[in-house]
Amino acid sequence: MNRKTLIASTLIATLTITLLTISRAAEPAKDAKTAPAQPEMKLPPGWTMEDMQACIQAGTPGKMQEYLTKGAGVWRGKNTMWMAPDSEPIKAECTCTITSIMDGRYVKAELKGEMPGMGAYNGLGIYGFDNVSQKFTSTLIDNQGTGIMTGTGELSADGKVLTWTYTFNCPLTKKPLPMREIETITGPKTKTLEIFSTEPKSGKEFKMMVIEFTKE
Repeated sequence: MNRKTLIASTLIATLTITLLTISRAAEPAKDAKTAPAQPEMKLPPGWTMEDMQACIQAGTPGKMQEYLTKGAGVWRGKNTMWMAPDSEPIKAECTCTITSIMDGRYVKAELKGEMPGMGAYNGLGIYGFDNVSQKFTSTLIDNQGTGIMTGTGELSADGKVLTWTYTFNCPLTKKPLPMREIETITGPKTKTLEIFSTEPKSGKEFKMMVIEFTKE
């Protein structure tokens, strides 16, 4: 945990305790003999109630988090993959299980399938919406790499297309390369995921994979 995250976590914990103290103080007294006295919590120097509210809102799930949780369930996917531009397509199938976690603040996506010539594939993604940056955020790992891929996403005005921009470390160039994912809702229980990568030899972007998903 870095210093910025530690400070934010400490402040949010302090503010949460303060709100609990205020709410409990407004409750009718129960049993003075058994109820322990609650310590008085004060705001940090220079802080206002508006500052407290901003921290609380930053951690409160809203419409964008609801958008992600609507995708919870089991999705069956039919994959078409290209190893490089103009290469022959490779067909495969996968399963993606999406689960709501952290009281609706994030979703976890577990992807399982077969990579022809490479064996079983297992991927794990955590997706959320950062109320502060107003962007979707994601972290991805899998059993065929040791790096952690991170990215941000933006939702279209009609709520049907979620475009992700990732960065990953290329094993050939030893440098960061961009990757794009476009997730398009095509029906009540169908969606398409298009993945665009950068070919390390030429530096050109190409469509690496298309997955047609159907929800069970």
